[in-house]
Amino acid sequence: MRYDFSEVEDLESFVSVPEGEHLCRVAEVREGATRDGSSRWSMRLEVVEGEHIGRTAGWDSLTWSERAAHRVKHVLSAFGFDTGGTLELTPQELLGCEAHVVFREEEWEDPQSGRRQIRLSVPFLGYRGSEELSA
Repeated sequence: MRYDFSEVEDLESFVSVPEGEHLCRVAEVREGATRDGSSRWSMRLEVVEGEHIGRTAGWDSLTWSERAAHRVKHVLSAFGFDTGGTLELTPQELLGCEAHVVFREEEWEDPQSGRRQIRLSVPFLGYRGSEELSA
């Protein structure tokens, strides 16, 4: 077999659903930390309706720091939590939570391998709860 690979891009794609808005549920939560030591909960978001049901749309994170508090409040509100006061929450309580989530393709270079990768990412305010759709 002879094949010319000179026109084939050296690019890894981790995109399993198209860009856009999808109704998703939190299918998995992993606890970790940021470089500055803040707690981070990484959430695997799975599509729950339509043609791509059951596929992982992407991963997103909640960073528990003063700087990120506005986004965490927005995301938790979209999931239906009351964020009007003090909220005590564990990562497991996010499992099964649903919201409409916007995904955009993002390309970057893996610093370890040097390979270009495409993934879906969620914009800063890329979450909407179902109550927001009827408003």
